[in-house]
Amino acid sequence: MRSVSRRSLLRGGALGVAAVTVAGCATGRPVSSPSPTAEQPDPEIMLIRQLIAGKERTIALYSSAASDRLTPFRRRHEAHLAELRRRLPRESAPVSPSPSGAPATPAASASPGASETAGPDSRKAVSVRSLRDMERESAALRPRQLDGVSPALAQLIASMGACEAAHALALSRPL
Repeated sequence: MRSVSRRSLLRGGALGVAAVTVAGCATGRPVSSPSPTAEQPDPEIMLIRQLIAGKERTIALYSSAASDRLTPFRRRHEAHLAELRRRLPRESAPVSPSPSGAPATPAASASPGASETAGPDSRKAVSVRSLRDMERESAALRPRQLDGVSPALAQLIASMGACEAAHALALSRPL
């Protein structure tokens, strides 16, 4: 059995690296994965847009609720929405623009548990039970949204989930 000198081993390794590099260049394939383009949007931006749309629906439901006691709940969701919007790049278009700055997508009629009775200002009233169920569903969804996102966004999503879980608990008790 013949021993290989360190010099021979290093020379062979260098030749191997050079061969792989040349072969990689000859195929024309990119070495690293492509960055997101217009055809392939950034998954984190897409998630932020989904979260914004969900928060807009939630705020619309709280706005249509008949009780003023629910105002603090709505305000916390508005704070989440403002932070999510702040994280969108400036070149990104708003999710659902509204001239007044209010959510443009009222979802009260599409929500489970939304009643058909009109409130004093002709808005559809939403039951506390439907709000509680929505908060529970949102809180349960948040852990699945953490995979592969930046630490800062993961912290925001986790905080939103904790807030939604606290809302669900508070809404299960008499207001």
